[in-house]
Amino acid sequence: MLASEGMNPAPNLILIGPMGAGKTCIGRRLAERFTLDFVDVDQAIVDAAGASIPTIFEHSGETGFRSHEREALARVLANCGQLVSTGGGAVLDADNRALIAQRGFVVYLRVSVAAQLERLARDKGRPLLQRPDREQVLHELAAHRDPLYRELADLTLDTDPYTAADATAQLVVKLATQWQRQDLTA
Repeated sequence: MLASEGMNPAPNLILIGPMGAGKTCIGRRLAERFTLDFVDVDQAIVDAAGASIPTIFEHSGETGFRSHEREALARVLANCGQLVSTGGGAVLDADNRALIAQRGFVVYLRVSVAAQLERLARDKGRPLLQRPDREQVLHELAAHRDPLYRELADLTLDTDPYTAADATAQLVVKLATQWQRQDLTA
């Protein structure tokens, strides 16, 4: 996808990237700037399942969670005019990737493992990080997922050097020249 060839119209703005990249924090700010509804897919999963993500993982494993994620993503992306923050692993499923590419302008928020460790140091709600070797886990996830994020992205921003406010400002400028909101009736 060559986003450099002018405007890329899409019904939604979709943020992808690993945990700790700032998808929720930056996403809320961007949604406000572009008057889009902010939708966090992880929250949509929790709302639909009536259980927390750690509880879903505990009872259904990662496979069960990914099934909930697929359903929630399809439900969310059936709508327009949203800024959608996906879970870090949403890109693992080929159908999810196809749906994301079809239903939105995709922004990959990149983050280094060092920055992730710093940002997630006190976070106890990430099932994949409830292990003593967090750094190794993050490196393994990045090695597997980064190529998928890159392949899907219309635009990439490395969030390491920025606060959420500065990252938002950078994206507003870039999106103004690359993304055009397309209001489709679903």
